[in-house]
Amino acid sequence: MIAIARTIETLSNGAVFAQDDGVVKFGTDAVLLADFARPDKDARVIDLGTGTGVIPVLLLARGGIRRADGLELDPRAAALANENARLNGFADRMAVYAADLRDVRHSALPAGGYDYVAANPPYRKTASGKLAADAARAMARSELACTLADVMSAARYLLTFGGKAAFVYLPERLAELTRAMEDANIMPKRVRFVHTRPDKPAALVMAEGKHGGKPGLTVQPPLFLHDMDRRETEELRRIYRYSQTT
Repeated sequence: MIAIARTIETLSNGAVFAQDDGVVKFGTDAVLLADFARPDKDARVIDLGTGTGVIPVLLLARGGIRRADGLELDPRAAALANENARLNGFADRMAVYAADLRDVRHSALPAGGYDYVAANPPYRKTASGKLAADAARAMARSELACTLADVMSAARYLLTFGGKAAFVYLPERLAELTRAMEDANIMPKRVRFVHTRPDKPAALVMAEGKHGGKPGLTVQPPLFLHDMDRRETEELRRIYRYSQTT
């Protein structure tokens, strides 16, 4: 039997995450999306493909929402996410379901049961580049287990009319992202590009849309993770501290 290495990571806002080397670890993109997401007060939130539950935990830690759930294909990751809910004191307000988002209509989750959906869809098409050797990482990064359209279909099903959804994706696929959002009747309303440095092209894009919303898009100022001297920016430090801003 292969021993699984277990680690505990604590962010500076006090959030605690158990991780192990048998499950895909969360990255900066999930932390950035949790900060970008702006659920309304007392909202019910669900994160699609939540992994170890970082986005639900961070949204609950920020405060103001009623509950935050997750949907995760990998049962090992779902179990670890529920452990992270307990570690952070959110077991009564957070549950992660081990299920396939493509079958969400046949799950116990209700149609229109959530006010806000978050998702970090797989970035790459299966024919685009070399797949990760590890199966779980390959599914997280490439459209092996679900496509962008699958994610949008699940988001539309789970969202109440007038609810919102936020996604993080690759800038070169922004046109596909916004088209898929519109096809799901989730009208893009807010976009922000993420740059590793001011002199670098955008590395990520985050987009928020409204189910049944009217046209009208705001492009927010870019988010720079490091300055020209490769030092972390004040905003990146704020995001990892999770000091709430308005």
